[in-house]
Amino acid sequence: MSQEQAGATVRLRSGAEWVYAFRSQEDAATPPDEAVCAAAPFAPTVKLGAGLYVPAGDGNYERVGSATACFRLTDRAFTPGTQVPFYARFLLPVGAFTAQGECVLVSNDQPQAGVVLAGGALKLVEVPPGFVGGVMTNLSVFNPLKLPGFATGSYYTLYTFRKEDTGAATP
Repeated sequence: MSQEQAGATVRLRSGAEWVYAFRSQEDAATPPDEAVCAAAPFAPTVKLGAGLYVPAGDGNYERVGSATACFRLTDRAFTPGTQVPFYARFLLPVGAFTAQGECVLVSNDQPQAGVVLAGGALKLVEVPPGFVGGVMTNLSVFNPLKLPGFATGSYYTLYTFRKEDTGAATP
């Protein structure tokens, strides 16, 4: 199996598998897209806009896209174990990926009280031309109280499949 790496992009040439890793960070200059949240299969209570980044190789990050995340959070105590419906669209260089599923709240007090840690597995429900389904995982920090020193953001791994006979661009 051969691999090509560019930042956090890894293209696996085993069959039609594609893996793309990136991070998101909430960004006031990137408001959430209301149309994305309106398409969610639930009524979102939280809507976030974020920039998407990959390592630039010099300790910095390069912006490669944007995202809108919508979720339904009803437990304001952020009780660990709570399952939260999640719907998001990621605009990446190869196109738009939409994912849906649940995230689980893991902690509401580490590294300090008020910082929420979560993780999830999401099914890709919309992919760009040339791709066929897949899954996305996330490890996330949610800072609803805007505590200093903690940014709301996630690390994502996108695992998708590319149609063999297309001319779709390499992520």
